[in-house]
Amino acid sequence: MASDAPAAAETDTQASNVANESGITPESLSKTLKEKLEAKHVDIEDMSGGCGQAFQAMIVSPLFEKKNSLARHRLVNSALKTEIAAIHAWTPKCFTSEEWEKRQGQ
Repeated sequence: MASDAPAAAETDTQASNVANESGITPESLSKTLKEKLEAKHVDIEDMSGGCGQAFQAMIVSPLFEKKNSLARHRLVNSALKTEIAAIHAWTPKCFTSEEWEKRQGQ
């Protein structure tokens, strides 16, 4: 089965090249999530030291209402299918607006 996604990098240099070639940045991920998931808040952190291979995200979207954690993650993964295929690690945390407000109040 052929894939258009780049292979996982084995060295830091390869990781930097993949990041440069893929064009995946916290900003590009955030823009896509806001457009495709109507996200009200997106906070993306590059956990890879700048090589663009590992990201952690906080995502607040009204589309998460009445969905369990697995369904929320599937929505996010579907919205970022191409991007996720090009990176090494992706860790989303998904909240409804109400859940996010409660979390901020703690």
